[in-house]
Amino acid sequence: MKGVIDYKNIYEMLKKTYKENPGKTGFRWVLNDHGDMGSVTWKEFHEQTLAVSKGLIKLGVKKGDRVAIVSYTSYKWVLCDIGSVSIGASVVGIYHSLLADDCKYILNHSEAKVVFVEDEQQLQKLLSIKKKIPFVEKVILLEGEYTGRVKNWVLSFDEFMEKGVTVKDSNLDKMIKNVTPGDIASIVYTSGTTGQYKGVMLTHDNIIFTSQIINKFMPVQETDETLLFLPMAHIFARLDMYTTIFSNITLSFCRSIETVVDDLQIIRPHWFPSVPRVFEKIFIRIRDGVEEKGGVVKLLFNRALRTGYRVSRLQLEKKKIPPLLALRYRVAMKLVFRKIHEALGGRVRFCVSGAAPMNPEVTRFFHAAGLIILEGYGMTENTSFTNCTTVDDIKFGSVGHHAPEIEQMIADNGEILFRGRNVMKGYYKMRKETKETITKDGWLHTGDIGFVDSQGRLTITGRLKDIIITSGGKNIAPSRIESYLGTSKFINQVCVVGDSRKYLAALVTLNADNVVKFAKKQNIQFDQIDDINNNEEVKKLIQEEVNKANEKLASFETIKRFVIVPEFTIESGLLTPTMKPKRNEVMKRYEEMIDSLYE
Repeated sequence: MKGVIDYKNIYEMLKKTYKENPGKTGFRWVLNDHGDMGSVTWKEFHEQTLAVSKGLIKLGVKKGDRVAIVSYTSYKWVLCDIGSVSIGASVVGIYHSLLADDCKYILNHSEAKVVFVEDEQQLQKLLSIKKKIPFVEKVILLEGEYTGRVKNWVLSFDEFMEKGVTVKDSNLDKMIKNVTPGDIASIVYTSGTTGQYKGVMLTHDNIIFTSQIINKFMPVQETDETLLFLPMAHIFARLDMYTTIFSNITLSFCRSIETVVDDLQIIRPHWFPSVPRVFEKIFIRIRDGVEEKGGVVKLLFNRALRTGYRVSRLQLEKKKIPPLLALRYRVAMKLVFRKIHEALGGRVRFCVSGAAPMNPEVTRFFHAAGLIILEGYGMTENTSFTNCTTVDDIKFGSVGHHAPEIEQMIADNGEILFRGRNVMKGYYKMRKETKETITKDGWLHTGDIGFVDSQGRLTITGRLKDIIITSGGKNIAPSRIESYLGTSKFINQVCVVGDSRKYLAALVTLNADNVVKFAKKQNIQFDQIDDINNNEEVKKLIQEEVNKANEKLASFETIKRFVIVPEFTIESGLLTPTMKPKRNEVMKRYEEMIDSLYE
């Protein structure tokens, strides 16, 4: 493999791509339902990036200052990000779904000087806490105009871009050249499932190195187009963007998370990154749609799936597919599986899943249908990448080999450790936590546990802090159990409990759409979904789903009792921005209910 190019900073990486491919489309975005697109070439993107840099310089932003972005994923997010890091500012991404108090904490802790906000809704969050965020000097509205009372505090994007016109090119060049590999490009705030926000400091070198390593691992081509709908406040999405810049690949943006299905048809990507829950929902929708239609449709689908599983198994074993089976598979693809491919745009060669473990049943299903899901592994603290399966080396449930340029080690207690140029500089303003996480000789404690198989592939079995030890002494990782329950059409979220108890129990939330359909068929009277949490018929329904999951588990892993609770949300404080239940908070909130499960 070719060696890693040691760019001085992220801007230099962009400059190389722009110089070699000035007229090629760098970014595209969907404008409307008719399929109209906006786009920029690498040359145009480069020019607009420098204009953003000049605007920030005019506002007094200097090397080391923090610039925050509160917005959903969009082209302007990228523009503001690269424009900021090019002059040595550190970008602080803030999830657009966070509440005002969470925004206040991050803005104050990072001492952000300038904040880009997506629209009027996000602006109102900041206006509601204006007196409590003293470090913020200017807020820039990416979409729309503001005519409120504090006009001097808020600029429209056009007004901001106009301000930079008077900045001399020589001043800009000087600032760009002053940015070094060890400078902080981004402070990524992550709360995990513990609730404590920690600012992960990622350097230019962290990002430059990791972008190139991913390019080596993934079967990407310069003619590819990829699609992004994940939140860019998460490093997983940002890394996809940086990788496409290095790789000279066109990156397209969805309008919103609600339009992903439609935008897939418009953009028709060759590959895209996602989180397991998205693939799980597609799997559930396909499976349940077939069940509802029944008859010939169900018969054809199941026959095609059996054929697909046989072909999949032979492919993974690198064995020849018999001619008759190959013919059956082509028929299955034409009659059944082609529809799944078309739903994703029709050109997808592979997908990438990360940020959480994938249920092997889901990966196996898509592989049988001819869709490859590459499972990656990483965390914010190691720039979101260390391992990934490859097209020619897939093992369901595994996250594959680690990159050769990254060192991997399994500690005596099963914890996974990594060392390499992708490891963060540390936690911002948290020396104690940094020392606890990174050893003196550079090993990063991930907090995840797992094992390496005989072929060198890593399998994640759970989080060290989440391990449940029953009163009988059994050590159980709840994530696998939760993933089995999560594929039920009637269950939305799951939190398994049972530490120091005799058996495992679970808190579950309902899949509103499917449970409402069930309730109407059963003539169950209700005004809202939470009204039927204690309905006996609904409890029986969920018990049947729990029983199905229990069949796949060892006896000590089975769920003996459960309780239905309202949906975990970010607003309730029970869900992280990456859609993971905050286990500790859930257990505190429902302590009495949990106790009742063991009476």
